[in-house]
Amino acid sequence: MSVKNGKGGSRVRRGKNGVSSVESINFGPLATWVGFNLRMAQESAFQAFSRQSQEIGESPGRFATLTLIARNPGISQTELSQAAGRDKSSLTPVIEDLVRRGLVERKRLNHDRRAYCLNVTRDGKKTLTTMMRCARRHERNLDKIIGLKNRERFIEILKKLAAGFN
Repeated sequence: MSVKNGKGGSRVRRGKNGVSSVESINFGPLATWVGFNLRMAQESAFQAFSRQSQEIGESPGRFATLTLIARNPGISQTELSQAAGRDKSSLTPVIEDLVRRGLVERKRLNHDRRAYCLNVTRDGKKTLTTMMRCARRHERNLDKIIGLKNRERFIEILKKLAAGFN
């Protein structure tokens, strides 16, 4: 656990086993920079969701992709990459994995033979249902940290940040 030391750094406490490889980290200006703290928060939340989703053998990166495809049947890979905020080249291996595992089907569009439409299969829906339980549990944990009264405003700010750079 980190504790701000008042000098733009953190003091790292020893864990339950008393082992700590780093006693003090000076973050300098990073300690108060939104971008750095946003990245640290995202990484921490992602790791927490990873631990929850490991119990079902899925990665959290697949959750958003499956959710977007399930909620938007027939979505193209281009639309999906835009909605997920991911580059098409980084999304393609994810789609290929989901198709290979039988969770998503990919069909060529009649009007554009270069493009595909995506749909979640029956197995994909089952997997998504299980992942949704993990995601809801994770969201409840985030609510405990953020506070229910702060949730709506926090999401507004995050959306404003995301939209501000597009």
